[in-house]
Formats: sequence, structure tokens, C-alpha cells
Amino acid sequence: MAPLRELRPAISIILLFTLALGLALPLGFTGAMQLAFPFQANGSLLRQHGAVIGSTLIGQNFTGAAYFTTRPSALSPTYNAAQSGASNLAPSSAALLAQLRPRIAAYRKAYGPGPVPADAVTASGSGLDPDISLADALRQVPAVAAARHLPVAGVDALVRHLARYPAFGFIGTDHVNVLELNLALEHLEAR
Repeated sequence: MAPLRELRPAISIILLFTLALGLALPLGFTGAMQLAFPFQANGSLLRQHGAVIGSTLIGQNFTGAAYFTTRPSALSPTYNAAQSGASNLAPSSAALLAQLRPRIAAYRKAYGPGPVPADAVTASGSGLDPDISLADALRQVPAVAAARHLPVAGVDALVRHLARYPAFGFIGTDHVNVLELNLALEHLEAR
């Protein structure tokens, strides 16, 4: 067995790296992000009258014609944020086709005939996607405007104002955060 003086450098290095990489570095990064990006570092939480009403990172289930709707959730019809995951159904799956047919019919019933954006009837990888495509949001504009007795042009302008576009023109897709959109719609209606 090696004497203690031979093990001391190894033990010291393990303790040093544990403190440096397991404690000091994570605390440093956490502190830096709290200073640089406090909104994002704290979960991107939206508050109304001091109470947390949701996060821009987690989708919520909005129902009713007066709200823009989110993507379907693969795990729960009520969009339970305590769960996360995908259905893992292949595009050729009969089970997926069986899910899509009623979703497509319901979408066309709510928003009229025409092409249905893929994200409007398919669940995201997490099952909790907070965003919808710009095409989906624009398809919902006339129905939401009618339900709220607002001018279509005003709701359309709001959607386009809140839309996010691909970074550098090619990374990502045109999309809108549904929670932010519905909150802005409430403020628009209040005016």
C-alpha cells in the first residue's frame, strides 16, 4: 500500500478540481448569466400583476375561439407541463395518420378550408412547444379577430409584430410565441 505522502498529491488534485469545476465554475457561470440575461436565467417567466402566469419556454393549452391555439401535445390533451416527450410515431405510422385526420378536420372547421400548416396538427418533439409557425398564426387571425370583435388588420399586425424570424436569415423558421401573442391580444382588446 502506498504511503500517505504518495496519495496526498492525487487527493489534493481531486479536491482542487472538484472545488474548481464542480462548485466555482458553475457558480461563476450562474452569476454571470444572472447579470447578463436575468429574464432567461430565471426561466423566462411572464408575470401579470406580480403573479407568474407562464413561461415563454413552455407551451400552455389555450382553448376557445378567442385565443390563438398551440400545437397539439403528444402526451396529454390538456397540455400538462409536468410531462414532456414525443409520440415517436413515424411518418408512415397508421397510428399517426389516425391522429392527424381528426386534427386536420377540426382545424379546417375552426379556420376554414385550405392548406393546414404541419405544426398545427403535429406534436413537437417535447410535446410542450410554446411557439407556432407564422403561417399557423396568420391562418388563425380571422377567427380570433371575429371572436373578439376586433379588426382583422389589427390582429394581423399584432401577429406580424410579435413574429420572430430566422436568425441570420436562415437558422430556424418564422414563428410566434403563443403565450406572448395571447397576452398582447388581451392588451390590444383592453385598449
